[in-house]
Amino acid sequence: MDQCSTPVRRRLLRSTTVLTSPALLAFALSSPVLAQDPSRARSAATLPQVTVTVPQPRPAARTAVRRRGAHAATTNPASAPPPQATSSDGVASPPGATSVAPGDILAKRAITNDTAALFADVPGVSLYSAGGVSSLPAIHGLADDRLRIKVDGMDTIASCPNHMNPALSYIDPAQVAAAKVWAGITPVSVGGDSIGGTVAVSSPAALFAAPGQSLLTKGSIGTFYRSNGNVRGVNLSATMATENYSVSYSGAAVKADNYTAGGNFKNFTLRSSITPVLPLDQVGSSAYETRNHLMGIAWSKDGQLIELKAGVQEVPYQLYPNQRMDMLGNDAYSLNLHHLGRFDWGDLDTRLYHQSVDHYMNFGGDRLLSYGTLRPPNTTGASYPVNGMPMYTRTKTNGLTSKADITLSPRDVVRVGVDLQTYRLDDWWPPAPDCGVGNCIGGMAPLTFWNINGGKRDRAGVFSEWEAKWSPSWLSLLGVRFERVETDTGPVVGYNTSTTPLTSGFMSGMYETSSVGSRAAFNAMDRSRKDNNVDLTALFRNTPSAHLTFEFGAMQKTRSPNLYERYSWSRNTMALEMNNFVGDGNGYLGNPNLRPEVAHTVSFTGAWHSADHEAEIRLTPYYTHVRDYIDAVQWKAATNTAAAPAVANQFVIMKYMNQQARLYGFDLSGKVPLGRTPIGDFGLKGVLSYTNGRNLDTGGGLYNIMPINGKLTLTHRLDGWDSGLELVMVGRKSDVSVARNELKTPAYGLVNLRSNYSWQKLRISFGVENLFNKLYYLPLGGAYIGEGASMSFNKEAGTVAATGGGVSGTATMWGTAVPGPGRSFYLGANLEF
Repeated sequence: MDQCSTPVRRRLLRSTTVLTSPALLAFALSSPVLAQDPSRARSAATLPQVTVTVPQPRPAARTAVRRRGAHAATTNPASAPPPQATSSDGVASPPGATSVAPGDILAKRAITNDTAALFADVPGVSLYSAGGVSSLPAIHGLADDRLRIKVDGMDTIASCPNHMNPALSYIDPAQVAAAKVWAGITPVSVGGDSIGGTVAVSSPAALFAAPGQSLLTKGSIGTFYRSNGNVRGVNLSATMATENYSVSYSGAAVKADNYTAGGNFKNFTLRSSITPVLPLDQVGSSAYETRNHLMGIAWSKDGQLIELKAGVQEVPYQLYPNQRMDMLGNDAYSLNLHHLGRFDWGDLDTRLYHQSVDHYMNFGGDRLLSYGTLRPPNTTGASYPVNGMPMYTRTKTNGLTSKADITLSPRDVVRVGVDLQTYRLDDWWPPAPDCGVGNCIGGMAPLTFWNINGGKRDRAGVFSEWEAKWSPSWLSLLGVRFERVETDTGPVVGYNTSTTPLTSGFMSGMYETSSVGSRAAFNAMDRSRKDNNVDLTALFRNTPSAHLTFEFGAMQKTRSPNLYERYSWSRNTMALEMNNFVGDGNGYLGNPNLRPEVAHTVSFTGAWHSADHEAEIRLTPYYTHVRDYIDAVQWKAATNTAAAPAVANQFVIMKYMNQQARLYGFDLSGKVPLGRTPIGDFGLKGVLSYTNGRNLDTGGGLYNIMPINGKLTLTHRLDGWDSGLELVMVGRKSDVSVARNELKTPAYGLVNLRSNYSWQKLRISFGVENLFNKLYYLPLGGAYIGEGASMSFNKEAGTVAATGGGVSGTATMWGTAVPGPGRSFYLGANLEF
């Protein structure tokens, strides 16, 4: 395939810290109410699945009549209003969907540009920290590819050896109208190719004019500012529609500098005259800039809806404090054709989609760029400077999903469907320097390194699900899914080979070793893999009274390895450290013989609520056993054997291996009113979550398991004010993955002050995050390697200077966790028109 040209020059990113405004603080503290985060409000029926929804206003005459499982009346399609595609999983959602406060997403827009953060307050959900808009949601300790994540019904895949562009990064919070998470027992109709829960977000549904209305026009414009990191952004949406046609646009843009922690956090020394040396409280490589556009056209008539959405994303840069590289370009394009039809027998939801991604990585402005020179074939020629390490990824994803909700009787509904997806991945690294064959001796030259060449991952799945309401108090859901997953990749080559001209001595074998022995052995082997995966779900709900609900069930879920887990091949240390999507600073070697993960989960939920739903409590314990869990073991790259004894207190090389694992824990949440007074209504709400993960083969902890954590919020509402004072509490992280040398983090508590005011079509949000400027470390933030000589494995820090023909530091940066942001004032406004 054609290779992208090397960028002319990298963008130098200079980070500044904006002093917080005393006037803004005084304004926030003198408000007649306390700040509140309305995303904590939940209805009493909330079970392991949570839905966050911003209602989209529709003309009264065009409000859709939506089915609710098996209990909706049959509708004549000729007289039915047009279906409204308000969720990415179709018309009739499986049991467990629960709506929370309508203002949730609107309130979050001023606080975050990370769509995954919309789920931060859902019990059982935590976030792997990454770039500023690319956190990875984790549900009960399972994250990233172990979850099924859908954006407007599309299954998109992180296309990067560092997973810098996960699915949720392709939509800005300002473009999200509904967000769902299945955190417990997941119906097969929304699962597949995952062993954890399912996350789904969707943009606003198409709007149409009411009968007799000539033209419907509406829109909104918003802006925000956050002091820590000088974050500023705008968003815009507009719709124009007739009775049968609708055209819409939404766009969002944001730019941020590096953020600062609540104090000096670096426990390493960095001295250099050739790379930036940042302040001790500045989190290097945390800046970002993104632009997202979404355009839609739709037609609706006689119970049929057809819509086409086109998405465009431009990311000039998104830097990563826990990776050795930075994203310096990510251009994505998507087409999403959707049909939703209502018939006498039920509903049919079909979607055809495509996404293409061009992704570029190199060293951002906070890191060392020049790593010395490569010599020419003789001593008289000029040396070639090694400036940066360009890395490219190009992917194409095509998919088809179709689901029918068939109403058999007032008691029974059956869901049947099919999921098809093809995924193509090329991951290549041009030579650095690009001196040409025969002109220099290698390191990273003179050939192009192919990390994955012509990677393929194709899925074909079918499912059937039966939902039955046996009585007013009993409901059951039984489902089965079968999937066929096929993966493959082409032959590979390193920066140089044993036969490349001018390659001699130790360099003759730099890129001739692989995960299966030699590079030649990798190229000669049959690399195709075929997995037959089966998912099963059984869910039961009992509602013995109007105030009490119990839900219990079991499921089997299966996930096949991704392409990087199977096919990242080179045992060269530099190549290994560039393959890492968990942010721990280690290097990872693929394993073509990995088997699919198979998880068995049991879960129970008990929920009680008062008659007015103002008070509630909910408890969900769960247990999961995973067969062939894809973990990693320390590895000796030189001999291609397990490291014995294991090495501690530094970054290490790891190889993916199937092992056994188990996870268990609980989620507890609730709310209670404190009283109604002349100055407003006060309440208290909270959530407490605990997860324990263990590798049963080694006895060690699983990587990136969130320690016990909770939130307690004092809420206040008065007329247009909706406010709260939030206390965040996180326990000490001491049960870590010893094999990966995972960092422990201390316990901490934070105070957040938030307030929202709505008046007619204007909404103002303001507050203070981390009110007391607490220095704390993110339990799921990984290892800090956001500056210095990040390509020099275990020599990132110390004195960074030239050593012979190369450049490196003299000390490891291992031992510093990524800190969370210090105090930040924020202000946002949104106006509808």
